[in-house]
Amino acid sequence: MAQVDFAERQLTLKLVYYGPPLSGKTTNLRALHAKVDKLNRGRLMTLDTRDDRTLFFDLLPIFFRTSSFSFRIKVYTVPGQPVHEATRKVVLAGTDGVVFVADSSPDQTQANLASWQNLTQNLKAFALDRVPIVVQYNKRDLPNAVPMAEADHFGDPSRPLLQARAKEGEGVIQTFFELVGSAWEHLDKDLHLANKLGIDAQAFRKALADHVGISESIGSATV
Repeated sequence: MAQVDFAERQLTLKLVYYGPPLSGKTTNLRALHAKVDKLNRGRLMTLDTRDDRTLFFDLLPIFFRTSSFSFRIKVYTVPGQPVHEATRKVVLAGTDGVVFVADSSPDQTQANLASWQNLTQNLKAFALDRVPIVVQYNKRDLPNAVPMAEADHFGDPSRPLLQARAKEGEGVIQTFFELVGSAWEHLDKDLHLANKLGIDAQAFRKALADHVGISESIGSATV
């Protein structure tokens, strides 16, 4: 759950990138970090393990003149290897939203499904099964990438699927803003942020884009 301090007028959001090994979680985070204005981002931190790694960084406080409120967004990845299940759970705890990075390679279909099932089980264990999940199919530049018409919607045929080529930075910003907006709307239902702060999801996304020096308007196909 988001950390909200109305006395200090501060809100901290935690977002986590989840998915099978080598699907592009780390690449997404590196690309996102690189696109944010240097003055508005924290240092990219890496927790290295023997065969995998967890990355995280902070977007520095974001101030909105309309509300005199400060915001911080903490962005994490989890290690994809099953041996690091305990680490995944620690990183996932308290998240306000998840990007599930699926691999577009046909031979990773089962790995995607196994990782999705692991994610939903862990969210349920933390009583976080209502937090928003944005699904991104990465590596769309693969010559044999699974056609989006055949891509797994993970139990919900109406679930939007975003496309990305994280190595080229394509689809990275769109995925991030999709999750930010979804997380804000989810929290607003419980905390009534729009009424208390005078900012709705759309205004929050726009102010965030202006603050960190990136545009959310670059097109990325969603199916």
